[in-house]
Amino acid sequence: MRLRHIPGAEETIASSPYVIQEPSIHKGTWHQVFENTNPIQIEVGMGKGRFLMELAASNPDINYIGIERYSSVLLRALEKRAQLELSNIYFMCIDAKDMADIFAPGEVDKIYLNFSDPWPKDRHAKRRLTSPAFLAVYSQILAPEGVVEFKTDNRPLFDYSMEAIPAAGWEIKAHTFDLHHSPMAQGNVMTEYETKFSQMGNPICKLIAGRAPDAS
Repeated sequence: MRLRHIPGAEETIASSPYVIQEPSIHKGTWHQVFENTNPIQIEVGMGKGRFLMELAASNPDINYIGIERYSSVLLRALEKRAQLELSNIYFMCIDAKDMADIFAPGEVDKIYLNFSDPWPKDRHAKRRLTSPAFLAVYSQILAPEGVVEFKTDNRPLFDYSMEAIPAAGWEIKAHTFDLHHSPMAQGNVMTEYETKFSQMGNPICKLIAGRAPDAS
């Protein structure tokens, strides 16, 4: 993915009170960061942050952490964040493959993957956020009953995920190939991409997965 570099983005992120610097030092103590013992949910590849900030505003008893590796994208999320009075959401600029160095086992209750890069070429399959390599990372940080919620309009990526997730020892608890016309649409919070793609007539796929009992 190529994104336009925005001069000063790194400096703004480094000085922002909404971005956790050196997040690995908080491993196992994230409840101290939030100053409560509420559940922690994270979004990997949060983009401009609309989805997660809407969740945070609607659920003050849940703590949220948005992960975005691209500084130019995170900068846009910070612009929105500055307009909101929220105490239950932070961001970090890291690569998702490093999450096991940042969160302790069982420290995360839910992981959201929304409209992730499909990496369509087979040689790039390991970069997909539903690949076995990433599922192994999620398994290290999720609570025993923790789940991954995945949404995409990319049917080949969804089909791949429907096969890769069970093959990695996980259980698909629910899924739909047309979210907005299914019971799973109840309480659905739209992302920027979801709004765009659904207006184009693209069906949105969604699945919820958790580790199988013998894989926890």
